[in-house]
Amino acid sequence: MLSPIFGKTRQPRSFDLPTRYYDPKEEERKKRSIKIDTVRRRKGSQGLRVLTMVGLLVLVLWILTS
Repeated sequence: MLSPIFGKTRQPRSFDLPTRYYDPKEEERKKRSIKIDTVRRRKGSQGLRVLTMVGLLVLVLWILTS
């Protein structure tokens, strides 16, 4: 807080960025290691479940009205 009074100003931090070179073999190796094996699983038949519930509801209503 008192630094500007004494003539000292903040300097940005210096950093050393490492140089990178493109290596096609290394990129291919990274792609293979990152690749996630996705297997699509078929979801259960929800339509059959809904049809069963509708059938049971119709059966219950038929029993109640008889």
